[in-house]
Amino acid sequence: MGTTSLTLVDRGTISADLNFVLDGYVMGTEAEPNPEQAYEDFAVWNLVIDHPDATILWDTGPHHDAADGYWPDPLYQAFTPNDPANHRLDDDLDAAGYDLTDIDAVVMSHLHLDHAGGLHHFAGTDVPIYVHREEIPFAYFSAKTPEGSVAYLASDFDHDLNWQLVHGHRHTLFDGVELHHLPGHTPGLLGALLHLDDESVIVAGDEVYLRSNYEDAWPMATSLLWSNQAWEDSLHLVREIERQHDATVLFGHDLSQFHDLHERWS
Repeated sequence: MGTTSLTLVDRGTISADLNFVLDGYVMGTEAEPNPEQAYEDFAVWNLVIDHPDATILWDTGPHHDAADGYWPDPLYQAFTPNDPANHRLDDDLDAAGYDLTDIDAVVMSHLHLDHAGGLHHFAGTDVPIYVHREEIPFAYFSAKTPEGSVAYLASDFDHDLNWQLVHGHRHTLFDGVELHHLPGHTPGLLGALLHLDDESVIVAGDEVYLRSNYEDAWPMATSLLWSNQAWEDSLHLVREIERQHDATVLFGHDLSQFHDLHERWS
């Protein structure tokens, strides 16, 4: 078997209130009833897994028109993408040394609008788009009815795509590339365990937005969790996989970690 390498692709940042990501981070008290809110920047990235059998793209990031009316204004105001027009998927892949035509498969961790906005690039192609069985119905339910989650846009994923459904808790995509079901943030959130020559990597993604979600088990706000209990169960699973393989855990939006790993995986 040949060598598997990773390239972390910079897709810019999103700004939001830290209370979304660390539940109750800023809270009023009798002594300070109106504390200053913490408004932070969060990393947005894609991962290219260059495997001997395929070049795999992990997620597709926000749509490049997200700041120009493509995202509904309430979502744009709450989670503001910074300069997405200058972070097109094709351009950012090119900057990382890849072309869209190099991509043999796409794995969608989930179908929220900050992850699925580039799927249109693969419409009408035979590139397989892997997504968990539990994610598709919830995404359509959410996008097409007033219920579910507001973070799904049908225009992101309602295309002529070569969907490949992942069933169950664990799926081997290629030798050394294992997909793991990590429900909590969404019903069908996917993570991965990647075995490289010199290390193992867990792509935890939005199961763990920031390091504090992982190391301190500090949950995200309820508005970002489909199920609090499922999120906690998935957190235990990620920790067990890390323990078994002494793996590096890649968080979903941790800007400090992104900068560190981008130097290693670029």
